[in-house]
Amino acid sequence: MFGRTSSDIGIDLGTCNTLIYIRGKGIVINEPSVVAVERGTKKVIAVGADAKRMLWKTPGNIIAIRPMRDGVIADLESTEKMIRYFVSKVLPRYRFIKPRMVIGIPSCITEVERRAVEESAYKAGAREVMVIEESLAAAIGADIPIFEPAGHMICDIGGGTTEVSVISLGGMVVTNAIRLGGDEFDEAIIKHVRSVHNLIIGEQMAERLKIEIGNASPDKTIEKVEVKGTDAITGLPRRLEIDSVEIREALKDPIQQIVDVIKATLGQTPPELAADIVERGIVMTGGGSLLKGLTKVIQKETGVPVILAERPLDCVALGAGQYFENAQGFESARTIYDKLNG
Repeated sequence: MFGRTSSDIGIDLGTCNTLIYIRGKGIVINEPSVVAVERGTKKVIAVGADAKRMLWKTPGNIIAIRPMRDGVIADLESTEKMIRYFVSKVLPRYRFIKPRMVIGIPSCITEVERRAVEESAYKAGAREVMVIEESLAAAIGADIPIFEPAGHMICDIGGGTTEVSVISLGGMVVTNAIRLGGDEFDEAIIKHVRSVHNLIIGEQMAERLKIEIGNASPDKTIEKVEVKGTDAITGLPRRLEIDSVEIREALKDPIQQIVDVIKATLGQTPPELAADIVERGIVMTGGGSLLKGLTKVIQKETGVPVILAERPLDCVALGAGQYFENAQGFESARTIYDKLNG
């Protein structure tokens, strides 16, 4: 009865954004992972986009919280409230017919952090909870034929983590993850503006600079954006103009760390699978992969073709949502793997 009436939900519980996929409907939620609560009572005031607009701008009686940090739950209670709010928004009757949830998680999280994800989903009203590594979910969402006996490399750059995996026969042969993503790009920009110009800017201004003029490799045109912030010496409001060359310089270190983890993963890949990757290329997913010129830099540094997925922001949610549809494929791949390994 449950199979016929309940919904299967795929969730990308991201540091920056939460995406929800419902089978038969597609992506139905794509909102910031932010919750605004009343101080003391913890009553929810706003969730998602409305709550994000309150970040750093709330009066004393309201707190705007980002419950996810570095791809893991930093505030269990707020995460549960956020999931419950989003699910009830798209499934008004879910309190009577509980859904099955599949949630994408970074492979670098601890067992305690993994259990926290499952607990928050059950408390939010799930009937059954499955967790799946983000890179595996992203590969399914990017339409990579992961059940083939061939090597496929995927690099998923999220808000808090970057995960690089080699997948074959429905499983991860090699995987490496670092707690670095879009948030660290923003932090690098904030530090650069502070150290070079003595100007203090907020996360939202840094994110705007990253999106509008952020780049990883030199471009033909130099773009400029006006920045507003607080003078670090006088404490007074000030504005200045920053160009794309400066932003590229600011992002050099986090970009190099991503390149290094890709190189390390290629170095750990068995030769037969490495040959497949050279032919098929590295597939990039996640919001961080949209940084201008990043695919070009990775291709130059590794000598391997780099392809940006068709819907890089949606891949983890799409793959998580399609997990149950691919369950038979995972079982078959496991059987083949067991036979090959005696």
